[in-house]
Amino acid sequence: MPTIIAHHNITKGTEHWLNSPKRTELFGQLGIKSIRTFVDPQDPTRVAILMDVPDMDALAKAMQSEAAADAMAFDGVVPDSLVILVES
Repeated sequence: MPTIIAHHNITKGTEHWLNSPKRTELFGQLGIKSIRTFVDPQDPTRVAILMDVPDMDALAKAMQSEAAADAMAFDGVVPDSLVILVES
């Protein structure tokens, strides 16, 4: 099961992003576990998540869905800033 790091910018504030239930709602359906959040202490509009992904194809498909777009909008994620890194 690969571990990934996804980092991106946010526009709605760190506390809103950290407290959002949307990550668990979206990723939990895919069997993703161990979701950990990170905030850049020098720039709190830059954040990241680290998580274990059982099916990368399912994640890629989910990230193209309307549910993912809605979750990112709710969380204030800047979609163009999203970068996903896969453990190698």
